Amino acid sequence: MSTTANAYAAHSADAPLAPFSLTRRDVQPGDVAIDILFCGVCHSDLHTARSEWGGTLYPCVPGHEIVGRVTAVGASVSKFAIGDVVGVGCMVDSCGHCPSCNDGEEQYCETTGFVGTYNGPDTVLGGYTFGGYSDHIVVDQGFVLSVSHDEADLAAVAPLLCAGITTYSPLRHWKVGPGQKVGIVGLGGLGHMGVKIAAAMGAEVYVFSTSPNKRDDAIRLGAKELIVSKDADAMAAHANSFDFILDTVAASHDLDALTSLLKRDGTLTLVGVPEHPHPSPTVGNLIFKRRAIAGSLIGGIAETQEMLDFCRDHKLTADIEMIAINEIDTAYERMVRSDVKYRFVIDMASLKTV
Repeated sequence: MSTTANAYAAHSADAPLAPFSLTRRDVQPGDVAIDILFCGVCHSDLHTARSEWGGTLYPCVPGHEIVGRVTAVGASVSKFAIGDVVGVGCMVDSCGHCPSCNDGEEQYCETTGFVGTYNGPDTVLGGYTFGGYSDHIVVDQGFVLSVSHDEADLAAVAPLLCAGITTYSPLRHWKVGPGQKVGIVGLGGLGHMGVKIAAAMGAEVYVFSTSPNKRDDAIRLGAKELIVSKDADAMAAHANSFDFILDTVAASHDLDALTSLLKRDGTLTLVGVPEHPHPSPTVGNLIFKRRAIAGSLIGGIAETQEMLDFCRDHKLTADIEMIAINEIDTAYERMVRSDVKYRFVIDMASLKTV
């Protein structure tokens, strides 16, 4: 048994997204069926739709920042009920038994790799998965999150399912908190959430940006100051002073300028994946201060739930601009120009009018 979902899909790397019908599986015993209310627009959606990372399967229905309402549950589902507001993030399955999965770090699944919400292998219907640019989705309960923000905030909660957890997880892992000086590199969809979350954790937060005109926004979001990364004197004034720096920029850039700002034992963690590799960092910059360069990938399901609850308790959501589904290609073009503050979110009710 299966159902038909209405969606928007990319049919090739250079074609505009267009209406598309797809098949969703019937609810299995452990499944949750969800009517999608809002779906955030991640830069990964654009990269995948345009096959900029390669390997895109067409037609491709992007979307992995999903907030919706439960419409049906399988016979063995115990955590969710019809009418609940829930979220679905970047993954919908994993092997469930490797060391990483056993540790609640499904994003690092060592057997099959995690199954992406879109463009991943569909282990039930065969073929591959379709994402949140659609009217409904069916997901195993183990990959569904409980959303308890106010109903009025649900659209702005959607980006937390990727941008929120991508920044929360490294901040949590490296134990960011009061008394620490923390830098956030880049003030975009990821960076603006990094600022909010790090500030809520009690850190003194600074934003690194090439754009001095983002200073007011950085401070509004919770930063103490914006440091213009092209200003050598401004950067030098903060040498050897940061406990932790989170780099959200997805373009190739010089990491030495950032590692030199770290204290002894400080860490620079990368969450942006550049199209071309970063220039090789200077080893001495690391050795002589026992500094580290690390990476981090989204977060496990338990940690994603922890992040959602943390954001609820601290009244944190993303800064968003709402769009209709038929505005998605314009949104992609604006994302390329960094012309959004700071995340587009699709009102999926608009799918009914196209």
